[in-house]
Amino acid sequence: MDKEYIAGLKKNVINAIDVSRQTDDDEVLAVIDRVLTGAAEERYMSIPERLKIRRDFFNSIRRLDVLQDLIEDESITEIMVNGHDRIFVEREGKLGVCPVCFESREKLEDIIQRIASGVNRTVNEAHPIVDARLPDGSRVNIVLPPVSLEGPIVTIRKFQREMMSMETLVELGSISIEAAHFLEMLIKGHYNILCSGGTGCGKSTLLNALSHFIPSSERVITIEDSAELIMNHLPNLVRLESRNANVEGKHEIAIRELIRTALRMRPDRLIVGEVRGRECIDMLQSLNTGHCGMSTAHANSPEDVLSRLETMVLLDENIPLQAVRSQIASAIDIIIGISRLRDSSRRVTKICELDGVKNGEIKLRTLFEFAEEGEDDGRIMGSLRKVNELKHTDKLTAAGIGGADG
Repeated sequence: MDKEYIAGLKKNVINAIDVSRQTDDDEVLAVIDRVLTGAAEERYMSIPERLKIRRDFFNSIRRLDVLQDLIEDESITEIMVNGHDRIFVEREGKLGVCPVCFESREKLEDIIQRIASGVNRTVNEAHPIVDARLPDGSRVNIVLPPVSLEGPIVTIRKFQREMMSMETLVELGSISIEAAHFLEMLIKGHYNILCSGGTGCGKSTLLNALSHFIPSSERVITIEDSAELIMNHLPNLVRLESRNANVEGKHEIAIRELIRTALRMRPDRLIVGEVRGRECIDMLQSLNTGHCGMSTAHANSPEDVLSRLETMVLLDENIPLQAVRSQIASAIDIIIGISRLRDSSRRVTKICELDGVKNGEIKLRTLFEFAEEGEDDGRIMGSLRKVNELKHTDKLTAAGIGGADG
């Protein structure tokens, strides 16, 4: 069926909707059905064709237009809109061009405003960058001209509807069963853990899986820019989310403010979704004052994440570098390195223990390390092997867990 005819039907639907009052989804669908029934008397439509047009019209009017089917497609993990006529998607770690696109730039801009207003965010030429989330929790980044030269840009990181368990990660080969048991022991022993890795390598997925090891008796507070951690299995859970400044540049609530507030809420464990800026010093100080915590940070390796933490602290604080390194070494017990390998698989590649500051440098002691063993039909083969025993076992002893072997 030609595009002009479909566009005419859609215009008829929009004109038939009563805009003088709030209409619900059922009323909109009834209008669509009435228009399509009339159209079917003029031109033949097969049942599958009619159902598709019905869904497309409804998604365009009430949902996110062509993005809706992509969001509901569970095989897609990321959606990248580069202007109204180019959409890319990621499936199983591989990027590809999507055959659908928006009918016009104006339609894409309308969908962008719908997304932003849904979470009380403002995006326009004066404020062309915004982070938001969809009702299902999927993370959205929006960039508008003049910052974007390609037109409106939308990037959606799909929300994981079902939290991936540690058992599933073991089955997928993302982590060894020995390392999983080891991390379970550390969680129960209240070790402070930082998950590090690049974009899309699975840091939040691992953090979610680790949360299953948290005892149900604990009061857990999560702090995120855009809420995406799934920890509903914890009965005493408090979720905090930052807030951007309004159009006047006021009323911002930053991550660091939420960390300070959380410390007054009697947390047993503090989980910061990602540390990426000036809040780093607040997180380190909270971990150095008797609080237990977990977080993630972008870095290529556990070694690199130490430099990132130092830089983040020094962004806002005039503290000697040696003092910063002492804070980091005292606050964080374990760094987990996660990588996205060349076959697109996501693996835990390193688990390191911080071993204090020696000769002015923070020392890392590798406990587990991934060893590559070749390839099989394009998939990287290898195993996460234990290379050293845990040296600092004082927290395990205090928790009555025993030695490093659990």
